[in-house]
Amino acid sequence: MQSPFREVTGRSGAARVPGPGRVESTGGNAVRVSLKDVALHAGVSIKTVSNVVNNYQHITPAMRARVQRSIDELGYQPNLAARHLRKGRTGIIALALPELGNPYFAELAAAVVDAAADRGYTVLLDHTGGRREQEILVSQGFRSRVIDGLILSPIELDPEDLRRRTETVPLVLLGEREYDLPHDHIAIDNIAAARAAVAHLLGLGRRRIAFLGARRDSSQPALLRLRGWREELTASGVPVDEGLVAATDGWGRADGARAMAHLLDSGQRPDAVFAYNDLIAIGAMRVLFERGLRVPEDIAVVGFDDVVEGRYGAVTLTSVSPDKAAIAQRAVDAVLARVQDGEHVPEQVKAGFTLVERESTLGRR
Repeated sequence: MQSPFREVTGRSGAARVPGPGRVESTGGNAVRVSLKDVALHAGVSIKTVSNVVNNYQHITPAMRARVQRSIDELGYQPNLAARHLRKGRTGIIALALPELGNPYFAELAAAVVDAAADRGYTVLLDHTGGRREQEILVSQGFRSRVIDGLILSPIELDPEDLRRRTETVPLVLLGEREYDLPHDHIAIDNIAAARAAVAHLLGLGRRRIAFLGARRDSSQPALLRLRGWREELTASGVPVDEGLVAATDGWGRADGARAMAHLLDSGQRPDAVFAYNDLIAIGAMRVLFERGLRVPEDIAVVGFDDVVEGRYGAVTLTSVSPDKAAIAQRAVDAVLARVQDGEHVPEQVKAGFTLVERESTLGRR
């Protein structure tokens, strides 16, 4: 009687591949399933299996399904480390972010990790704290021996810092600072996004619109959003009242609470607030609640970043929502394009955004 098993060779010796089933070692030790094993099980060539594993386009759906069934039944897992090493790479890219405690960056990091995993890469995460010296250290590729490329979201890094960069590890920039440099840069249009937020408030009849979050150290993204606030008010014929601009030292909930309290204590009573980010908006709404002011009846509030936290408060937060998934995908695509082709032409990419309208401006319906 013919055996239902076929003999294959593994590193631990002979093994039997059930047709379907798993690879079993004749010596009792587990044998790593290889491309050859999958090819034998599926009755196809090793090249065909390789094409399926590497997602080669020109494979018929029927053949792809046939090979995939064998992959699933045998439990085959590609040896990504070996694949990268054969190409002189590590299979690791680094992602350096300024503030991991900020939900926006946490959500962005998760999106980058997912996008990289789809390409067979692992992400090494670094926290710069938004400190210039740390951003310079990261940009110079201090982990270049173990990474193939770097995605960096700088806060304090100057263009001149990057011009002095001698490291050859491919670099892609994230965030809203403007750099006229030969590096890929993925960001949203801050001015347009701010104008959309202010236009929404103006469309609801609000005229005394405060801006919370102008950094005291003149952080560029804050200046761009403040510029959008001014431009939309001016374009709509509404006087720009600089007394409604509240500076902060940071971008957290406590900063928003202090800025809102300072604005109210100064005698400036807005009928709407546009906050630099969602955390500042959430802190501001807490103070409004403590002062007996209703959101949005007395003061409407718009945030920026559309973090999950803003969707689950007692009053859900209207927010500018950057396309985080697209930002992550474009960043990973850009850094890997540079890894694979040193002649890749850098791009300045504007990712999309939407204004998600919720209870903090529209009320409960």
